[in-house]
Amino acid sequence: MVEIYIAVVAVLAILAVSGLYVGVTNDAVNFLNSAIGSKAAKMRTILIIASIGIIIGAMTSSGMMEVARSGMFNPSLFTFKEVMLLYVGVMIANVVLLDLYNSLGLPTSTTVSLIFCLLGSAVAVSLYKIATDDAVTFAMLGEYINTSRAMGIVSAILLSVVLAFICGTILMYISRMIFSFRYVKMLRRVGAIWCGMSLTSIVYFALFKGLKNILKDSAFIGWINDNLLLALLICWALCSLILFFLQLFKVNILRVNILAGTFALALAFAGNDLVNFIGVPIAGFDAFAEAKGATGMNESLMMTSLSKPEQANILYILAAGIIMIITLWTSSKSMHVSETELSLSAQGDDVQPQHSSSLFSRTLVRGTINIVRFFDRITPQRTKDFVARQFEWEDIEHSGAPYDMIRATVNLTTASLLIALATSLKLPLSTTYVCFMVAMGSSLADRAWGRESAVYRITGVMTVIMGWFVTAIGGFLIALVVGVLLMWGGWIAFGLLSVLCLYMLIHSNFKSSKKKNEEQKDKVHTVKLSVSDSNVSETVMSLVDGTITNSTRIYNRTLIALMKENRRALKELLTEANSMYNHIHDLKYTIASTLRRTYDSDLNLSLYYVQVVDYLNEMTKSLVHITRPAFDHIDNNHEGLSRTQTEDLISVNSDVDIIYKRILYMLTSGDYNDIDHVLDMRDALFTRIAELTKIELGRIHEGSSNSKSGMLYLNILAETKTMVLQSRNLLKSQRHYMEQQNRPMLRPTARM
Repeated sequence: MVEIYIAVVAVLAILAVSGLYVGVTNDAVNFLNSAIGSKAAKMRTILIIASIGIIIGAMTSSGMMEVARSGMFNPSLFTFKEVMLLYVGVMIANVVLLDLYNSLGLPTSTTVSLIFCLLGSAVAVSLYKIATDDAVTFAMLGEYINTSRAMGIVSAILLSVVLAFICGTILMYISRMIFSFRYVKMLRRVGAIWCGMSLTSIVYFALFKGLKNILKDSAFIGWINDNLLLALLICWALCSLILFFLQLFKVNILRVNILAGTFALALAFAGNDLVNFIGVPIAGFDAFAEAKGATGMNESLMMTSLSKPEQANILYILAAGIIMIITLWTSSKSMHVSETELSLSAQGDDVQPQHSSSLFSRTLVRGTINIVRFFDRITPQRTKDFVARQFEWEDIEHSGAPYDMIRATVNLTTASLLIALATSLKLPLSTTYVCFMVAMGSSLADRAWGRESAVYRITGVMTVIMGWFVTAIGGFLIALVVGVLLMWGGWIAFGLLSVLCLYMLIHSNFKSSKKKNEEQKDKVHTVKLSVSDSNVSETVMSLVDGTITNSTRIYNRTLIALMKENRRALKELLTEANSMYNHIHDLKYTIASTLRRTYDSDLNLSLYYVQVVDYLNEMTKSLVHITRPAFDHIDNNHEGLSRTQTEDLISVNSDVDIIYKRILYMLTSGDYNDIDHVLDMRDALFTRIAELTKIELGRIHEGSSNSKSGMLYLNILAETKTMVLQSRNLLKSQRHYMEQQNRPMLRPTARM
């Protein structure tokens, strides 16, 4: 019997480490995004600052673990076995839920996840007890469960979302009106005072959130509580004075504030929130020690001892802090979660949207535009001109960051003030929700949400907000199901669920790493096109080379897979075609920003780049329009192509392959001597496609051809013609560019 519970404790320990990994991956967004979004320092420096904050926060933490021990249920009514299975259900549900959110790139609250997983698992165990004990009725469920804590969390969600967004919007608007985007001159005048106010809020936040546990009984904190306004004024004066002298020595005080805020948030997280991750397994270990010591492992022992408050062991918290630091430096999913907030708050309308528009977002934007037009009519022209000048965007930092350091400072200041204020008033606000909504409010006030991107950003924000509520519901339901399975399935269910959870984590992280590597390969050309390069035309040609080569391969394999009715191969080819099209489409979407950064000095090169991207976009779109219908046709178990149709497509494929190889040779070598022959082959192919189309239409009219396979066949012929036509346009664009650059042509021709 003892061995079984040793295995339970071991599983809890493993899941605790996994929970730390996936939980920290999500919560890293809280204290890294402002520094990352403004590029206040190198990534290595940001991670070092955050790591120092984590270590200090862990070493100074003495957080209580009452949430895991008795926060959501009454442990005196549960036996040792029931509590251990309850905790296993919590950890499995919590790890699976957070890993799912990290995979989707959505930030969420680990506190909410833990609370509702505890609630769901406790309800499951309670229902089992009620169902198996005739002396207990369902009306007594409230005696087992503490629902008031969960309701407090839900209320905090609503409060933090609204309050953080409003405060972030107002403070950012005021700050931008003071400094504008050309803030250097004004920063010299009032920067020390303004940054001193920001640093004061960060210091106050660090004291009341990060270090509150070790300082709560000190005379210093008592004096601050009694003389709060005076203490803040003194701190403001000292911080402003220090920053003023730093400014005299040419130190960027904005960078100082941002890194200080990053440190404070990491400190607060390690000092308070890490106990959420280790609370459940430590409580399970304590229950195991008591049950073993009391009666030699009595499963029926009531866990009344868990009702007593217990301080978190500093060694456990320190170990958790070390795991958190390792996660920050190694987790690829944390950057994926971070990308969501950065993409939604980035400056400029040419940011690639990650979300589609919705009816709600379109209606909201339309209504906002009408309101803005009303105020625009009643506002004096001089006022409008002044405000317009303050909000004229200019990247004076020349860092290419999603937003500047003024906004990053506002984000950290506002979040610190709100969280510190809520902590001092003992209001349960979520750090994740506050940080995210402040960032969204500041980006709105900073006019990052222009008409070109507002609908997509609003949809993205609503997706994240709805995801927060789904966290609560999902955590509760997953834990409820897991808890029920554990209680009714016993140790067999425990073994199966533990193995399944481990497999999901390993598979998810392996798949994530593989996907990241593939995305990195896809982005190679994007990186090259985004830098200043004296050989840009050669770089563009490498993109053309790769696209045409892959298109030829995918086209050829699609026809073969279609003829063999190979569904799996068609699905893989459709995925490849979609990936290639999305990559080229992203390049097309960001043409404006790319040209501003790279090609504005050479209009011929700019025109060449625009044309190449447009032709590649149309070519890859045609490829998708071939692979998708082919996959859908076989996926729906429709009748395959006839022998005649197969032979026709093989012939067409052979001609396309020859044409593509010759076009690619001319594009890469600049040797156009063979161009007339290629154009003759192209014309012959188009004539043949027209003839085959007529023949197939005749077969359909006569009823000798299956309608669905016939339409697929005609679609492939039409899209093949489009692909070859766009390749010809690429050839024409390349030749024209070389003529404009006065490069030697081996033999000019008039025919194109």
